[in-house]
Amino acid sequence: MLFNLGSSHSIANHFLRSLRDPVLQQDRAKFRKNVEKLGEIMAYEISKKLPYEPSLVQTPLGKTESYFLKQKPVLITVLRAGLPYFNGFQNYFEESDCGFIGAYRKEEKEISIQLDYLATPSLEGRIIILIDPMLATGKSFARSVDALIKHGKPAHIHIASLVSSPQGIQFLHEHLKTDYTLWTFAQDETLNKQSYIVPGLGDAGDLCFGEKL
Repeated sequence: MLFNLGSSHSIANHFLRSLRDPVLQQDRAKFRKNVEKLGEIMAYEISKKLPYEPSLVQTPLGKTESYFLKQKPVLITVLRAGLPYFNGFQNYFEESDCGFIGAYRKEEKEISIQLDYLATPSLEGRIIILIDPMLATGKSFARSVDALIKHGKPAHIHIASLVSSPQGIQFLHEHLKTDYTLWTFAQDETLNKQSYIVPGLGDAGDLCFGEKL
């Protein structure tokens, strides 16, 4: 299932528009903050699909029934570009367990994904939110999911991107064999020859933290 939050008007479109603007991108702190805000918005939208249970609460003036998360999701992000986006999710799911993946693309004759680091709690029967801003080829997400399910079969995986390509969406559809929901703020036109999203917004990691060697 795919949820494209950018298909309807909301403040999220305002923040995403700022992320795409090359002039506004020069303010690195503002760029990171807008990514974090979109993480908060996405966290709220995903929270609507999580399981809740009723609970009676005693207020100073009486009792009332409220609802609490039945299971806190496990937040997992892909370093380094995912960190500001992840911060937005953590602002909402403050008590969630967290995991981190070190994955990067190797640009040889064909794009491949190298995964060198993985730190995660047990995922057996748990709800996961996998957080990475750019869904380009889809290989990074697929490689991450393959690594994660070795640490237990999740109840469900929510994949949270900022911007997605049609090719990446199709790749996940064809290669992920586990139960998942894909969330994004924009489904862009295509990938270029270097497998970057067009129109996209550029290299999210570089824009957040500076160019890497």
